Amino acid sequence: MASLLALFSSLLWGSADYHAGNLSKRFPAIAVLAVNQAFGFIAGFFLVIISGAWHVNAFGDGGYLIPGIIAGVAGYAGLISLYAGLSTGRMGVVSPISSLSALLPLGYAIIFKGDQLSAILWFGVIVAILGGFLASGPEISQGLPLKPVLLALSAAFFFGSALICMAIGSQSSALMTMTTMRATTLVFSLGLFIRYRNVGGLGKAQLPILIFIGVADFAANLLLGVATTKGLVSLAMVLGSLYPIATVVLAFKFLHERLQRVQYVGIAFAVIGVAVISAF
Repeated sequence: MASLLALFSSLLWGSADYHAGNLSKRFPAIAVLAVNQAFGFIAGFFLVIISGAWHVNAFGDGGYLIPGIIAGVAGYAGLISLYAGLSTGRMGVVSPISSLSALLPLGYAIIFKGDQLSAILWFGVIVAILGGFLASGPEISQGLPLKPVLLALSAAFFFGSALICMAIGSQSSALMTMTTMRATTLVFSLGLFIRYRNVGGLGKAQLPILIFIGVADFAANLLLGVATTKGLVSLAMVLGSLYPIATVVLAFKFLHERLQRVQYVGIAFAVIGVAVISAF
């Protein structure tokens, strides 16, 4: 169950990233981010009202509020770092390095949660992470310029930190943790709107896709949070980090972007890693 939830989370995340990236080619990325995060908050708020999840303990040991806020701030900082890195034009450097964010929650789960993996599961984890990295299309033929590398490492650090806080808060309530995250990012989004007094030219025509991005992103977070409570945190985080593959496949299918040979290898590695983790 945990593996299926984490994999579905990756599919939703990758789909949301594909559509957000595609939309960002025509509108400012920060505006796309701000608006879709607002829709994510609305989806979370609606689910909280229906489920009555607000009764869950917010403070103290196992409380969701502080981890949710930190996850929101870290996630937003990670996106800013990622967008800044991608804007350098070295996507083949930035994207794969940022995808290594799974290493932080993996280390957290092993060291602090006491997750113990068999040799065959370690093999699956390593192959899956390597597959996600290679599927992002690393390109180092022209060297590794310092600025995009530092931005990519910053994105990986913040994304990894957000994933850890999501796992911690989800022990109390995955739904309240993710809604708190979106409430936090909503504050940033409102601040941007007040500062610039516009939404970057986005209009009614873009509403359906913005709603999909926001809801899909929120659902991906929620499913991954639930997955961490149904099985090993380490495995859930590794499987949840394979979202770049969905983005790459969608770009190949609908934008006709050519895949490099290393990306085919990465996808194959990821499939093997997932199969091993699921089987054992």
